[in-house]
Amino acid sequence: MARLIMILLGVDYLRQRWRSLMVAGCLSALAGVFVLIDALDGVLYFPLGLFAYLLLAEGLATLAVAWTGVGGQRALRYIKGLAFAGAAVLILGDYRHGNFILSMIFGTLFLADGLLQSVSAYLVRFRRWRAAMAGGLIEIGVAIFFYQPYPTHYVGTVAYCVGLALVFGGWSIILVALRTRTLTHNPGFGSASRAATPTNQPSGPEAPLEWDGPPAAGEKALTVHVWTPVGTSKAPVQRAPIVDRYIAAVDVNGVISTGHAALESPEGIYISLYPGVEIDRSPSELGRVLRATRDNDVPGLFQPDYATEARAWCESTTKVRIRNYNPARLRLFWDGYRQDATYNLTHRNCSSSVARALEAAVEGSVGQVHGQDRGWRAFFRILVTPELWVAAQIRKRAATMAWTPGLTLDYARAISMLADPRPFGWVKMTRLAMRRRMLSRRRWRDEHASAARAPE
Repeated sequence: MARLIMILLGVDYLRQRWRSLMVAGCLSALAGVFVLIDALDGVLYFPLGLFAYLLLAEGLATLAVAWTGVGGQRALRYIKGLAFAGAAVLILGDYRHGNFILSMIFGTLFLADGLLQSVSAYLVRFRRWRAAMAGGLIEIGVAIFFYQPYPTHYVGTVAYCVGLALVFGGWSIILVALRTRTLTHNPGFGSASRAATPTNQPSGPEAPLEWDGPPAAGEKALTVHVWTPVGTSKAPVQRAPIVDRYIAAVDVNGVISTGHAALESPEGIYISLYPGVEIDRSPSELGRVLRATRDNDVPGLFQPDYATEARAWCESTTKVRIRNYNPARLRLFWDGYRQDATYNLTHRNCSSSVARALEAAVEGSVGQVHGQDRGWRAFFRILVTPELWVAAQIRKRAATMAWTPGLTLDYARAISMLADPRPFGWVKMTRLAMRRRMLSRRRWRDEHASAARAPE
């Protein structure tokens, strides 16, 4: 999450505030350590009841506005709302086995994530696979801690989770502060982050802080094209909800479709990488070709433009459009990236190319919306936006496994909500309720006036 915050807020924005960030991170980490120690001794001073009521309020508020989301975002909000409300009910109900159930749930989540990260890091062998594998093993250790009853017989489960969240959150903020205090540009993009013209939109006091919805059809915006595996299959597919969404779809004839991703800007940049030679994807060679090592590199080919690619294949299944981006940074990234057309199935494919280009284009977009420094408001807003956590989890999973069109689609949608700030769900619902109330009152007044004018 630290890297994603650096990308969205920008190095310049964070470097000006690194001392305050360091203090906030240290305080959060210390508070987390205190809560963990408090939970370990069997006597809880942590305000469990108050925390449960806050969880319940957040869960009910999320469920109330979940319908305002789009696609997977709506499902995620429903899951979050039900999870928060369910946890709150288990705590407040003082159910005999409530803490045990919560411990088993948290332990299973940590165990599943740790195993997935460790196994995928070992199989893919990307540049920092050993560090990722160590992180997965740590998660497995945390899962074992939740499973076993010592030392509080599951009474401190909630406090453990809050303490861990404060510690890891504080550590992430400390990392951001340490990395940005001496940087002059984001090292992930080279000189691209030094480009002028902070965003695509004009600056000025009239520039909005948020947009209620995606860009209009004729509005200038960056476009992420995604061809989903199911959407590009020429025959009916054998549905496997998770596999055909994020990996590949197999039709009734046994033909495999993996999908594709590309990025297009109004300035004429089109990023779409294909393998220049056929890659052997047979089951016997799968373990070898999945490794992100140089011996699996093959010559690649960049497609010239979207129109050419669509004519040769088909129209993209889904498009994600973003207003708030930096054409100069995207151009500098593309000028350097296209010098190497190497293709690697898990390390440098169509989806990873789009993800990297998208991050270069939106670098600093949240920290300086329309070129204006919004102070701490931008930092706090991004921290409380659910899509930050979603994007960070997708980025983590793609980094330890591989970028796929499905992951790129979800990532682009989350980034669009962060780069183009939208009204928070409860704000949007309140506005909608007020608008309906005003329309109803206006209709009642019109009906009353019509009745008054009618002859008796």
